[in-house]
Amino acid sequence: QLQLVESGGGLVQPGGSLRLSCAASGLTSDYYTIGWFRQAPGKERVGVSCISRSGGSTMYAASVKGRFTISRDNAKNTVYLQMNSLKPEDTAVYYCAASRAVVTWNQGRYDYWGQGTQVTVSS
Repeated sequence: QLQLVESGGGLVQPGGSLRLSCAASGLTSDYYTIGWFRQAPGKERVGVSCISRSGGSTMYAASVKGRFTISRDNAKNTVYLQMNSLKPEDTAVYYCAASRAVVTWNQGRYDYWGQGTQVTVSS
């Protein structure tokens, strides 16, 4: 079993920044691709970014490319999502998830999910 806990969400003004963390416990997170997904009210959950086991491969949704940066510290079993230049449309619950597959947007390939952290971008 692998447990994932997200943190770092909150209320921020447009143009501001937040850093989300996804802390893993249980099985070693080294063996997992980690993805960040988000779900806005009334919308489907969609992929935001994901990172390979080694950190050498990353993917970003077009809507966040150039503003968000994903990274991981395997020694701390933690994956980060640095979010800059936030926009109101980034408002959502953000989830991290773990997969044994290579980097993928396919949510069906993610075996473990966190409970989510709310990000609200508003003035």
